Amino acid sequence: QVQLVESGGGLVQAGGSLRLSCAASGRAFSTYAMGWFRQAPGKEREFVAAISWSGGSIHYVDRVKGRFTISRDNAKNTVYLQMNSLKPEDTAVYYCAADRAALRVRVSRLEGDFGSWGQGTQVTVSS
Repeated sequence: QVQLVESGGGLVQAGGSLRLSCAASGRAFSTYAMGWFRQAPGKEREFVAAISWSGGSIHYVDRVKGRFTISRDNAKNTVYLQMNSLKPEDTAVYYCAADRAALRVRVSRLEGDFGSWGQGTQVTVSS
């Protein structure tokens, strides 16, 4: 099991930027893909972005492509989500998650493939 702690959320005006961080502990961080998901009020949790254990494979949901960037620093056991050009519809609780399986060849977008979750950090974008 891995423990995940997100930080970096907050209130920002539309068009602004935030960088979320997720610090991991408890198992070999560098061998697991990491993902970011979000849940807006009254909506299902949705996939945002994921990065493979090596950083060589990255996926985004279409609505954040070109605005969000996921990255990882395996030396610091941390994954990041840089969010630029934020929109009110990006308002949600953002969760980071760690893959259940080590060294997965293809990065997953499915919640069920992620077995460890952080507590979430609130991002609010005002118009």
